[in-house]
This record gives sequence, C-alpha cells and structure tokens, in this order.
Amino acid sequence: MQHGRITLTQFIIEEQRHHAHATGEFSGLLSDVGTACKVISNAVARGGLGLAPSEEQKPLDVVSNEVMQSANGWSGHLAGMVSEESEALCPIPGKHPRGKYLLLFDPLDGSSNFDVNLSVGTIFSILRSPRPGKAAKQDDFLQPGTEQVCAGFALYGPSTLLVLTTGHGVNGFTLDRDIGEFILTHPTMRIPEDTSVFAIDAANERFWEPPVKRYVEECLDGKTGHRAKDFNMRWVASLVAETYRILVRGGVFIYPKDNRYPDQPGRLHLLTQANPVSFIVEQAGGAATTGRHRLMTVQPSELHQRVPLIFGSKHEVDRISSYHADYASGLEPAGFDSPLFGTRSLFRTQ
Repeated sequence: MQHGRITLTQFIIEEQRHHAHATGEFSGLLSDVGTACKVISNAVARGGLGLAPSEEQKPLDVVSNEVMQSANGWSGHLAGMVSEESEALCPIPGKHPRGKYLLLFDPLDGSSNFDVNLSVGTIFSILRSPRPGKAAKQDDFLQPGTEQVCAGFALYGPSTLLVLTTGHGVNGFTLDRDIGEFILTHPTMRIPEDTSVFAIDAANERFWEPPVKRYVEECLDGKTGHRAKDFNMRWVASLVAETYRILVRGGVFIYPKDNRYPDQPGRLHLLTQANPVSFIVEQAGGAATTGRHRLMTVQPSELHQRVPLIFGSKHEVDRISSYHADYASGLEPAGFDSPLFGTRSLFRTQ
C-alpha cells in the first residue's frame, strides 16, 4: 500500500487470501501480465523513438507481442499461450515448467490508431488448462467464455489503465509512473442499464442486417421517433477504448454480423477479444451478445474464430437481441422496410 492507496500487487494478494487453497500461481500470473502491460505502455509512450537509441525499430504490435510472450513464458504458471498476432500456439521454451493456466491475448488492439496518436491497448483472457503441467494443445484453448477465470485489458491513453475481473466484479487501476505501480482508482465499476449513446461503424451501413438497421434508425429518429429519445453516436475504432468508455459512462457497442464477408459470421476474434470483453462487461452489470446468443456461451471451433459482438448497457443490448429474434421469427414492426431500408440512412436529409 502506498500512503493509503491500494496497489495492484496488494489487491491481488488480498484476493488470494479469500481462497484457502490458493497456491499463489494465479497471483503470480496476474503480476506478470501487469508487468508486461507496463513495458508495452512505455513503448507506446515513446512512440517512434524505440526502446533504445541503437535498436532497430519494429512495428509496435510486434514489440507488444514479444513482450507478452517473454514476460509470461518463463514463470511456470502457464501451460500455453495464444496471441492474436500468431497463427499457431505461442511456444513456451522447453527449459521452463508448464503450469495450470492458459493465457490468450491481443497484444495491441487498435494498432491502426497508433499512427494518428489515438488510444490503443492490450486485451487478455485466462483459462484453466484441462491438462495442467503438460504443454498445451490447440483443443485446450477451445473453451467457451463462461470458463474464463480472469479477463482484463490495458488502455494506453493519456494515462495507462488496467481493468480486470476475476469473476467478482470489475476493478480499474491507473499506472502511477512515479512509483511504477498500478493503483486502484476505479473500484467496483458498473455499467448503467440505460444509455443514450451507441457506437457503430457507419461506413458499413449498407451491409447491416435488418435488425441492426432497425435499431440504428430508431436511435437516429430521436425524440420525434418511436422511442421519443435523442441518441449520440460514437466510433473510436479501438475496442479497448470503446469498452472503457462504456464502463465509465455507459453506452452500447455494435460490431454486427453483416454481408460484406458472407463466409465470416463476424469480424472480432472470439478468444482474444470478444470473450474477455464480454466477461468484463457482464461482471460490470452489462450484457454481451452476438445478436442471437449470449456471447460467452459460444463454443469455439478454432483458435482465430471470429464473431459479431454487441455489448454494453443491458437494456439496449436486450432490445437489439429482441430485434434479432423478431427478424428470425419473420416479425417486423409496421412501417419498417427491412429489405431496402427505404430511402433512409445515417446521412439522410429528411
């Protein structure tokens, strides 16, 4: 504890004391993840300066991937790792022991924002290995999100924040660079059930399914429309930034199934993005869905499986889910022309 403030280290230890049979392995793993996020935060803050004057500059997503692997591969807490940046499993050097956990991560979410100096982040998920002590195989990672024991993300913005859940609520920590510690600054984060903010990529409007078009049209109609309520639209193109904004202010994030890529049911990675975000959101009182199913009940079939993702304030997510159910049942509201979406659009003038 630093002058009455709770550090991430202390928080982890206090949580461990609530479990009589805890061995400290899980606490050690969380500590390693926190250390990796500090290193990545430093690399992000230095931007194009690199980590050392003589160092050959590498893309930051490559650096972040290397940091996550090196920080977590040596301690013996893990049986294996999966990175969004690697097609195959991330190797744990043979000289290191295998543990009982699996780590899955997106080392630098929103990396396309980096060149324009917008927020990026790291997302991670922790599962129990079905074969503790043995090198992980691909099938070991194919567990639904309900099996997660921990999920979190780091947001590298004006300040560096670490948000995590171990299944007992959501807590947020801010990096104090003077002491090099994450400090608990956002205890017991909760998402308001109602909101007037939605986030969606308007450029894909022509590819949306009718339930999504219906929802967005109602939002755009505002007080003069069916819902008699004005909405604001946001889009940051960074999943971690959108998630943090929703945790703090409420809102709904919509990255739906569309017909742009008919062979892909969605665009976000199930194991390294959608599952951890959904776990955090549900633990904060929100909801997360594919539109058709609760997201965390989706059974993975491959490491880099992609899914649609809709999450945030519960009442809005439930409404969008109900519109998908209406569409699947052949029900549409009076006056809604789903096949053509009429002449109305996000940029209509009437």
